[in-house]
Amino acid sequence: MMPPHLEAMRPHQWVKNLLVMAPLLFTTQIDRPAAWLAAALAFASFCMAASSIYLLNDIVDREEDARHPKKRHRPIASGRLPIASAKVLLLFLLAATVGLGLLVPGSSAPFVLWPLSYLTLNLAYSFWLKRMVVVDCMCIAMGFQLRVQAGAAAILVPASHWLLLCTFFFALFLAFCKRYEEVGRQVEATGQTRATMTDYSVAFLNMMIGPLAALSILSYSLYTVSPETVKTHGTDRLMYTVPIVTYGVFRYLFLVYRKSEGGDPARLLFRDLPLVLSGIAYAGLVVVLLRVLPTVH
Repeated sequence: MMPPHLEAMRPHQWVKNLLVMAPLLFTTQIDRPAAWLAAALAFASFCMAASSIYLLNDIVDREEDARHPKKRHRPIASGRLPIASAKVLLLFLLAATVGLGLLVPGSSAPFVLWPLSYLTLNLAYSFWLKRMVVVDCMCIAMGFQLRVQAGAAAILVPASHWLLLCTFFFALFLAFCKRYEEVGRQVEATGQTRATMTDYSVAFLNMMIGPLAALSILSYSLYTVSPETVKTHGTDRLMYTVPIVTYGVFRYLFLVYRKSEGGDPARLLFRDLPLVLSGIAYAGLVVVLLRVLPTVH
C-alpha cells in the first residue's frame, strides 16, 4: 500500500510519459549524454504535469468517482486524502512541472511551453471537453502526440510526421478501448460515472476500435519504410519491428475483448507478461537494428 499522497499522483501512469523519450531512440542523439539529460528532465516535467492533472481530476470528480466500482477506492474519493492536502500537493506538482521544464535547454522557444501546453489541453478536457463524445478521446490522443513532439523538441530534432500519426491513432485506439471497458462496467456502478457514458455503446465502440487498430499498425509500418526514416537511419530495416508491433496491438485487443481489461493501459503494460516481453523485444530489436548492425547507405 502506497501513502495516499503518492497513490493520488498515480506513479504507475508515468509509463505513458516514456513517449517523451521515444524520439531519442530513433535519432543519432542516443549516444550523447546531454541529450539523455534533456530527455530525462523533459520526462520528469511531464510526469509532474500528468500527476497534477490526475490530482485535479480526482478533486473535481470525487463525487462521480465515489459511485464507480473501482474509482471509489482512490485516495480522494474514499476520503483517505483530505481535499486541503490534495490542493497543497497540486500546487507543488505544478511548481515542479514548471521548474523541471525550465531546466531543459530550449531552441527557438523555451521547452517549458510543451508541458504548459499539455496542462492547458488537459484543463480544457477536465472542465469542458470530457463531456463531448468522441472529442474526449481525441483530447487523450492529442496529449500523447504532444509528448512525442515535446521529446523531439527537448533533444532539438524534428518529429517524424508518420511517427506523430502513429502515436495519435494508437492513443485514440487505447482511449476507445478504455471507454469500452467503462461501458461494460457501468452496470456495476451506483450512478453515472462519466458524462459521456450514455452516448457510448458497445456497437459504436466496436466500429471505432477495429479501424483504429488497423490505422495504428499501418501508420507505424509506413513510418518504418518512409524516405524520411530511411534517410535518417541509412536503412529500411526498421520494418522488421512491424511483426512485434502488430502482435502488441492484437494482444491488447485480446485483453480488451476476451479478458474484459483495457480500463487502465498503464497497469496492463506492467501486469500482462506477453505485453511486457513484446515491449522489451521491440526496444531490444530497435537497438540492434539501428545501433549494432552496420548502417547501409
